[in-house]
Amino acid sequence: MADSRISEIQTTLHKKGFDPGKVDGIWGRLTILAIKAFQKSEGLEIDGIVGPKTAKALFSTHDNVTSMVVLPWLTEAQNLLGTKENLGPLNNPLILDWAKNLDIHYKGDDVPWCGLFVAHCIGSSLLSESLPTNPLGARRWRSFGVKTEPKVGAIMVFWRGSKSGGDGHVGFYTGEDDTSYRVLGGNQSDQVCFAWIDKDRLIDARWPASATSLDAGMSIVKIDKADDIAKSGVSLA
Repeated sequence: MADSRISEIQTTLHKKGFDPGKVDGIWGRLTILAIKAFQKSEGLEIDGIVGPKTAKALFSTHDNVTSMVVLPWLTEAQNLLGTKENLGPLNNPLILDWAKNLDIHYKGDDVPWCGLFVAHCIGSSLLSESLPTNPLGARRWRSFGVKTEPKVGAIMVFWRGSKSGGDGHVGFYTGEDDTSYRVLGGNQSDQVCFAWIDKDRLIDARWPASATSLDAGMSIVKIDKADDIAKSGVSLA
């Protein structure tokens, strides 16, 4: 799914002499490489991320530069909303492709895939980011990147079943109320969707080490849970 901000970034890169490939609103490798080349030419941190400083350099005359800051892994997650595992013996080939592209052994979508979903979103959008060993294990994401506070785009790791056990769940922070976090994740009701998860189940919040230029600019988002559930049918996980 095309993102208008990414299309505008690609168009501006073209105008400045940097080739991101086709202007399609998709955060791909050519776009990342073009951003890195632009950052190098401007003496900016070369991370392939359009953070506040890169956005300001790209869009010096833009009315609202901060609106052009992109969290590519969260954008990819949003693009995949509604992706479902197949019930029965057949697998969703898209989910299997996530594992294949990351060289992860994964036998089928009947195996919990919340960790695989996060790995795909990170691995396809942050080319230099190291994934945790065995990213299929939700709690293994506690070793990912750097520690952060819950905020937009943070990787949220929760316990499942028992806090002292081995089971868990992982997804992306998109908001909160006083008692719960709104999480965008995979394998939530067997699909990619939003779910509300109790705050007392959180065991860690992480941030990509290669995107620390974005960390300070993100924030918490307060959402009315009852209204959110009523309007969009968001589940409780």
